[in-house]
Amino acid sequence: MSGVEHVDELLGLPALDFDPEADRAALPAAGNAAWRLRVEPYSSDGPAWEELFAAFLEAVDPAGVRALIIGQWGESYEETSAYPIGLVVAAAGRLTSLEAVFVGDLEMEEAEISWIEQSDVTVLLDAFPGLVALGVRGGSELEFPPVKHDSLRALTIETGGLPAAVVRGVLDSELPSLERLELWLGVSAYGGDATLADLAPLLTGTRFPRLHHLGLCNSELENEIASAVASAPVVARLRTLALSGGTLGDEGAAALLEGQPLTHLGTLDLHHHFLTEPMERRVTEALEPHGVRVDLSERCEPWDGRGTAGRYTTVAE
Repeated sequence: MSGVEHVDELLGLPALDFDPEADRAALPAAGNAAWRLRVEPYSSDGPAWEELFAAFLEAVDPAGVRALIIGQWGESYEETSAYPIGLVVAAAGRLTSLEAVFVGDLEMEEAEISWIEQSDVTVLLDAFPGLVALGVRGGSELEFPPVKHDSLRALTIETGGLPAAVVRGVLDSELPSLERLELWLGVSAYGGDATLADLAPLLTGTRFPRLHHLGLCNSELENEIASAVASAPVVARLRTLALSGGTLGDEGAAALLEGQPLTHLGTLDLHHHFLTEPMERRVTEALEPHGVRVDLSERCEPWDGRGTAGRYTTVAE
């Protein structure tokens, strides 16, 4: 089972670790990088995240910062993301150009995704009305009460288990500009208790009128999701659809092919799957001649070598 890696770009800007010891004259302009702030959790020599953030605001022009990546803020399995988020929100009056935030950029070597203690991330949307992209990694303690935000265009939530309450909060939100939505639903053993009923309002296509990319990924229910997506009205206006990282097998792929046409898609992302070679050929032969890019990389084998019980998602713990 593969882990997650550090974000390498945000808002199209390259990720750059802020070093408080760096020559300030050598730093790029504030708006030319996605600034990542992270500390060493087990080191007594380095600054605390609060001190690092204060140094960052002094070293760069905060009014020019467009993208911010919140990495390791301490022992993240003991202190929730409310700590760094609160500091960022308190600086909203200085971060006047902030357009994108990613919360919880930790690799597996720093913390398993289930160890990342999140919080109510919608306070960022309340504090930054100009935010166009929000990314979150980690589902433990994650909250997303319904929110209204006119500018948000991209929302990504990566978890090994996404609580149903978070799914409902997202889908009950008023996000009229939302174009890209990706949810890593995960597994029930790590809190992923969302059901198809929870996703139903999204699949009707009435929630987010500008949505053109949908990812329902990393799920142990990937076959059931594929079957529901096969007849879901939302698909007709999508450009890209991702059902990747989960337990998708021949049954789910067959449902997709037997459902509504998918030939209008630019990309169908099914990477990390359990399809047989004959089914892979069926999918590619049905869609690629129409110009659909089909990603069928990472064919997996069940742990037990047979059946659905041994299938696994890309990320769980």
